[in-house]
Amino acid sequence: MTTSEPSDRSERSGRGTERQNWVERRREKIRAEIDRNRRGEYTVPTWVLALALVLIVGGWLALIFLA
Repeated sequence: MTTSEPSDRSERSGRGTERQNWVERRREKIRAEIDRNRRGEYTVPTWVLALALVLIVGGWLALIFLA
């Protein structure tokens, strides 16, 4: 019985370590993205550009057909 207790603890601490590592990796990705944006390497996501294009074309079509 005493041998199973340390393994249970190590499994639980392993999950905690894994979660902590995930949090640290996530924070590092966020820091890197902020640094890129500050250097002017920011790019607009493709879906935003596509949405803007659809709105512009839709507005022109509405103006043509409804006028």
